[in-house]
Amino acid sequence: MAILVAAAVATPAAAAEELPGWLSYTAAPSARVVVPALERGAAAKADHDDVDTEHIFGFSMGSDIGKKGEIELEIENVGRFGRRFGSYTGVGVLSQFKFTLTDNFRVAPGVSFASTQISGVPGMIDNRRNAIAGASMEFRYKVLDRDEMPFGLTLHAAPGWNRVDELTGFDAQIYGTEFAALMDKELIRGTLFAAFNLWYSGGASRDLANTWSHDSEFAVQGALSYKLNPTLIVGVEARYVRAYEGLGLDRFSGDAVYVGPTFSAHLTEKIGLSGTWSTQVAGQACNDPRHLDLDDFERHQAMLRFNYLF
Repeated sequence: MAILVAAAVATPAAAAEELPGWLSYTAAPSARVVVPALERGAAAKADHDDVDTEHIFGFSMGSDIGKKGEIELEIENVGRFGRRFGSYTGVGVLSQFKFTLTDNFRVAPGVSFASTQISGVPGMIDNRRNAIAGASMEFRYKVLDRDEMPFGLTLHAAPGWNRVDELTGFDAQIYGTEFAALMDKELIRGTLFAAFNLWYSGGASRDLANTWSHDSEFAVQGALSYKLNPTLIVGVEARYVRAYEGLGLDRFSGDAVYVGPTFSAHLTEKIGLSGTWSTQVAGQACNDPRHLDLDDFERHQAMLRFNYLF
């Protein structure tokens, strides 16, 4: 191919005139148009390759899943702070190994740890406990590649089992799963990125009294992130979450709107750190006229995520 391109560049314009009309017409722009076009395409691809959008949006997720053959360790710490009265702190730690099996498919087994500190919260028993909580398996399939399509789209599913209720800290048997559609788009090449997510989660739990309960949540999330320099991306995120009793979003319980800043930093070529702090700014619990839903949700939610690429 390199020889043919070199020959095309070296051939005088007069030589093109000796060719048949249809061939000379197509041969003339080969050196001037085709090669620069290929160079522009490679440059455009390079602009995309230096940003992995998966973790630049806080709780919201981008559509990137990594390259085929990559193995990554992720430790995600999620903190939940504050109820209407009393003192409440809940921390969940999820550790995962991510295996990108193909360019479009990734699996990630994980184990979770829970820490709960409750004191003086109405309707909740005081408790202080740290425990290994459970296990999960995450699956992601990239449907649309953002480098080739108008936007990126990845489907997410993560079934799991917990032996500890992360809300109360007491023993329980919990079986649940979550599904999501993760979309993102590059608004300004290599600089400004946007994400839009739809999330559903549902589970069935059995407490120590052998009583079963079912609940579910639906969330709409959006975020913007701006690349300040090669190692730091900052942004803002907004989330609207609705809580229900029943697995099928059956009986509305309450809703909440969270807003907060986000960041993503490359500490080294293989180590990344990202996070967010979200505050509930609107919402209301069912049958409670007071501002904010602090029965189903916390006043603040935060996340700090560590990634190591092998």
